[in-house]
Amino acid sequence: MSQSPLPRLGFIGAGRLARCLALGFSRAGYPVTAVASRTPASASRLASQIPQCMALDDPQQVVDSADVVFLAVPDDSIGTSAHTLRFAADAAYGKALVHCSGASPVELLASARDQGAAIGGFHPLYLFSGELADLDRIAGCSVTIEADGDLKDTLTALAVALGCHPLSIPPGGRMLYHGAAHYAASFALCSLAECVALWRTLGFAEDEALRALLPMLAGTIQTARDKGLPNALAGPVSRGDTGVVQKQLALLETLGGDHAALYGLLSRRAVALAQRRAAPPAAIAAIADAVEDSLSRSLNQAAAGASVK
Repeated sequence: MSQSPLPRLGFIGAGRLARCLALGFSRAGYPVTAVASRTPASASRLASQIPQCMALDDPQQVVDSADVVFLAVPDDSIGTSAHTLRFAADAAYGKALVHCSGASPVELLASARDQGAAIGGFHPLYLFSGELADLDRIAGCSVTIEADGDLKDTLTALAVALGCHPLSIPPGGRMLYHGAAHYAASFALCSLAECVALWRTLGFAEDEALRALLPMLAGTIQTARDKGLPNALAGPVSRGDTGVVQKQLALLETLGGDHAALYGLLSRRAVALAQRRAAPPAAIAAIADAVEDSLSRSLNQAAAGASVK
């Protein structure tokens, strides 16, 4: 990128992600030269926390003052934002435009590439809170990078500077990658919400339920980190308790809705994990049959209800 040891970085967008990255890169010694945002106050707030960083009104000025420009805007704005930017040839250094979306294709930045700029994607697998604590908590997370040549090397170095693990993703893979990641983020919350909803019928308040569940979830995550997914599996499937699984499925079927279907689909995945163990439970085949029987009833019932509507 730049002839200087470290490239100059700029940000278009000053939200939670941009705040963490810009402050983190600056703390790691990278020059963060400029920030622009559709909300000028946000750009000013962020720039004021970074030495020698300018808050600019025009995103084009960020392009003009930085080597690597991070486009940290909502997915629906990536393409239109990129199309407004001009990248003039410069003998002193190359230019790069990088978006921070997990789902959107890098090809949305094609207009910059057509003008001679390198393009890429830099997506941290992290849920940003907007707090300064993000700067420390992001360490140890992974950053998914899509780029070629010198830009890939630059983005990899930037990920390492944050204390993160760089991951490479092939072109065209971002939508599947991002969709699958929901299972470790939003869908984990949805599983907690399902438990809270079921426990509420027993009289538990949401705060009581979360107080009980979150330590268990934290322990599960730590065990998965230490022992891997199959050996972290707990509960009746992992123990081979066919009777318990059958009774729980039958009970959830009586509740109606999609409670039994959700439980059955997740139990199907639990069976697959149990089968990966060195010594899977002897009753695993019987549990698998019970799960499939319940799923057949639940999904047929759901289909019948949908056809009535």
